[in-house]
Amino acid sequence: MDKRAPWIITLLLVATFITPQAFAATSIKVIASFSVIEDLVKRVAGDDISITTIVPEGDDVHRWELTPPNVLAVEEADIVFYNGHGLEPWIRHVEAMANDTLTLMALAESANYAPLTIPVGQHKGNPDPHMWMDPKGAAAYIEVITHTLSVRYPDKAAAFQARAVQAREALALLDQQIKERLEGIPQTNRILTTSEAAFGYFAHAYGFEYAAIWGLGSETLGSAQAMEIMSKRLTDKRPPALFYESTTPYIHMDALAREAGLTLAGPLYVDTLSDTDGPAYNYPAMLRHNAELLHEALGGARAEE
Repeated sequence: MDKRAPWIITLLLVATFITPQAFAATSIKVIASFSVIEDLVKRVAGDDISITTIVPEGDDVHRWELTPPNVLAVEEADIVFYNGHGLEPWIRHVEAMANDTLTLMALAESANYAPLTIPVGQHKGNPDPHMWMDPKGAAAYIEVITHTLSVRYPDKAAAFQARAVQAREALALLDQQIKERLEGIPQTNRILTTSEAAFGYFAHAYGFEYAAIWGLGSETLGSAQAMEIMSKRLTDKRPPALFYESTTPYIHMDALAREAGLTLAGPLYVDTLSDTDGPAYNYPAMLRHNAELLHEALGGARAEE
């Protein structure tokens, strides 16, 4: 007797009738929870593996609900790479439908990278899941991805490991480029303020004082208490600009910016990449876009200066 939840069985039946095949014609099938994870997995997997992503680009990874195609993809997959540390609350449903042959890999929870804690909100004190916002954290994800793929598909391990070397070198170069771009921001202006507390690792890596209205996007957004706390902070700390993110409503930060007479800038990208025509079409482009936006909004020195 099938012990899966009735809603999972219903979604799977619907998917069987109304959706095309979840994966391309390959015997190696991997799922990424959202677009940033997909990008990092592809850097190791190359063209050897078919990858399906659960949360589409531009959607909120925190508030996603599984669809019939998602359920069908999980039924067919060998590995599900997800972030963990509470980023994807819906992952519990994937765990509920997993069979003995499916590998579930939480990259942030398995990475050899020291976690920071969420500084505010309902999840205050829990591990901050956004490790990929530091390229060194992304490199730690690459290590976990490489090991997981190599164990599951040992005949392709050499190719995975060769690509991983290239990926780590590219991430180290990206890290240096981001540092150089942000160095021109005066120390007095190095105050980063966002809606969701998703930039802690970025701020720590590149020397910014950091604050946010709420902790994770899965909690209550912009409560009266949280807005009041941030409003009081902005009377003491007056950064050149406040920032909103691509997957969060900008109305909360807009209200604070108007109240304090500050510039509103955005969007920053964190929990999703943009589409292929957007400014954050892959992981390096995402960090470069964010760095450029901060450089412009916080008064970074011009190249000719």
